[in-house]
Amino acid sequence: MNPHFSSPFNFGAIPREFSDYRKSRVAILPVPYDSTTSYRPGTRDGPHAIIAASRSMELYDEKARANFSEMGICTLDELDIVTDPERMVGRVYEAARQVLSDGKFLVMLGGEHSLSFGTSKALKEAYPDLSVLHIDAHGDMREENGGSRFDHGCVARRISEICPVVQVGIRSLSGEEADFISMSGHRVFYAYDIAQDTDGKWMEEAIGALSGSVYVTIDLDALDTGIMPSVGTPEPGGLQWYTLLRLMERLSQRKNVVGFDVVELAPQPGNVAPDFTAAKLVYKLIGFFCR
Repeated sequence: MNPHFSSPFNFGAIPREFSDYRKSRVAILPVPYDSTTSYRPGTRDGPHAIIAASRSMELYDEKARANFSEMGICTLDELDIVTDPERMVGRVYEAARQVLSDGKFLVMLGGEHSLSFGTSKALKEAYPDLSVLHIDAHGDMREENGGSRFDHGCVARRISEICPVVQVGIRSLSGEEADFISMSGHRVFYAYDIAQDTDGKWMEEAIGALSGSVYVTIDLDALDTGIMPSVGTPEPGGLQWYTLLRLMERLSQRKNVVGFDVVELAPQPGNVAPDFTAAKLVYKLIGFFCR
């Protein structure tokens, strides 16, 4: 157990000497927003649950044999929320721009997936060669949903309008989305193909389809429901824990990952295991991408 509960309420209960914004390499931006969720709400509580779970997480990583917190990980205040999805995306964009201008590696904790367009837009300005690795159960390629072009079901479509998108783990999409994917020609690695590729060749293909600078956006429903039931719209047949970690480690070795987000945790009372899974994933990714 992490002993530093005297520290401020921050990711990892990291002591002040390693969580001061000015000295930190990594800035974590929590955004508790879920105004466009379509089935079960609750992702607004995801960032707080991830941070709370992380405070009981060991900061020494057994595989890397390192304590990633010593690079400096600052947890920012939760972003102020507005209901309108387009305006909310704009707030995320402005906050992300500030973090990037301060020279920090950006980690966003959602909240719903619509928010990722704001971070992608800011990173595209900072890295003109940006591409986005979108890991999700759902296509999120609708032109509009619920009367908005900035709904969570449209986020990959909006991102694809500003930079290339490679999708991994998809196993649920509409006919409209399937038609758009077919016409656009962007790469999709479906969950059923991944499950049958025992050699892992799909990983090299997915990474090879990305540009030099990569933003990673992870909807937690990409993971199998057995290890990640706490999502708003669960789908059977998802990625396993070590499959996702292998993909992330290989990506870190081949590309310049310039930021990431983890979104769509909808905490379930009495079942904290998914909260800890999400917290551990965030910490592992910081280690992969920032060492």
